[in-house]
Order: sequence, then C-alpha cells, then structure tokens
Amino acid sequence: MNIIDRLNSEFLNQDPGSVKHTGVSADIEHYIDMARNYARMENSIAVLSDLHSNRSHICYGGFADVLGISHPQHDEDSIDSIWEKEILNRIHPTDLHNKYLQELRFFHFAKRLPREQLQDFHLINKLRMRDSLGYNIPAIHRLFYISDPQNNTLWLTLCLYNRMIVDLPKPYMIVNSATGQIIESEEQNRIRILSDRETEVLRLIDQGLTSKRIAATLSISVNTVSRHRQEILNNLHVKNSIEACRIARDLGLI
Repeated sequence: MNIIDRLNSEFLNQDPGSVKHTGVSADIEHYIDMARNYARMENSIAVLSDLHSNRSHICYGGFADVLGISHPQHDEDSIDSIWEKEILNRIHPTDLHNKYLQELRFFHFAKRLPREQLQDFHLINKLRMRDSLGYNIPAIHRLFYISDPQNNTLWLTLCLYNRMIVDLPKPYMIVNSATGQIIESEEQNRIRILSDRETEVLRLIDQGLTSKRIAATLSISVNTVSRHRQEILNNLHVKNSIEACRIARDLGLI
C-alpha cells in the first residue's frame, strides 16, 4: 500500500460506526467563504476538502497564475476528490512524499486533540513547486483541520499554498497559533500511530527476528506476538510485515 492509499484509508474511513456529517449547506458555505477570503487576501490557492464526501472546493488566488494553473474565470472550482492533482503535480516529488508523511502524522496528532483546541493547530511544510516557466520556486503549504459539529471525526481540511517570502527554520512544523508554540521534531516523532509494545515488536521484526524469538526477547507468548503483528498491520493499513517496516521507517516510528 503506497502513502496515498494509506492517507485515503485514514482520511476517508474515520470511525465507520459514527454518524457521518451530511453536509449542512450553511456550514459548508461558511468555510467556502473562508477559503475564498484566504485566496483573495493572501493571493494563495485555497483548497477546502470534505473528508466525508471526498469532494474539494478550490479557490484560486494569484499564486495559481505563478504556477501556470488554469482555472475558471470565476476563480473557483469543485472536484470529486480530496486530492487536488493539478496542484500536487507541481510539487517536487521528494517534497510531495515528505508532505504526505507529515500530513499523516499531523492527522493522528489532530485526532487526539480536544475539539476546542483543534482550531489552534496547523501544519506548515516548505515545498519546491514548479512555476509557469518550469522552474522550482520555494513555496509554503499550510494545513488546518475542522471537526464535524455532530461527532468527533475530522470533517474538513483547509490547505493553503503560497509563495514563500521568508524562509522557515525547519522543513515542516506543527504550530500552535494561539501560543506561538512549535512542536519540535522530537515531539512529532512521539505522535504515535503504534503503541509502545507494537513499536517494540515491529522493531524486532525489522531486525529479522521470528515470532518465537520476539516472544522470548520480550518475555511474552507467541500468541501475544501474533496479536501484536495483526494490530500493527491494521494500524498501518498494510498487508505484510515488509510494508509495515517500510512505512514505519518513513514515518520515523522505528
């Protein structure tokens, strides 16, 4: 399973047992207006994505012309996807992969936040994006989450793309805009998708140990190791241990 499939699995299948937000038009319009204002005032590209309906509303500011992205005369568009491919295709492949990994980590961080704190945090990524002349230019991507008013799932994402005017000290940061706090890299690496025990087991799997040896090393039963193995596959949404180790290394979990 590649990183896009993994993100789709996480984003579009939150808590299947919960009641999904059906999309009250007044609520949607409020956030679409917000995206419009960001695009106009910051000359950004603003993408508002509905994780429940797998649909996005895109507002094109001046940065779209810098990138050579064609857009409607009214400067707005809607697509049946949470992936704005015309924009994503202009991001340097290495930066795009890192962007996806940080979004996955931020997603798990955001899910653990109390609803009243969610609006205070956002993710910033430094990117290289291809402009209308084919040159890579420095850009900034910011990601905000908006929770569903009817349940505890994450409902909307607001992504903002801008030309980078002032350099940032790190390639990516989780920022608390209310306090100015930056979640440092070490803290980000502790945003765990796996439990401590699952991480221990996966680290031993990555070292080539069999389930029997893992059981002896950790002083647990082979059945317990098997249960941890299955939980690891479920939590990382992969089919086998090789994929689990690869994804976990990319995410900095092992």
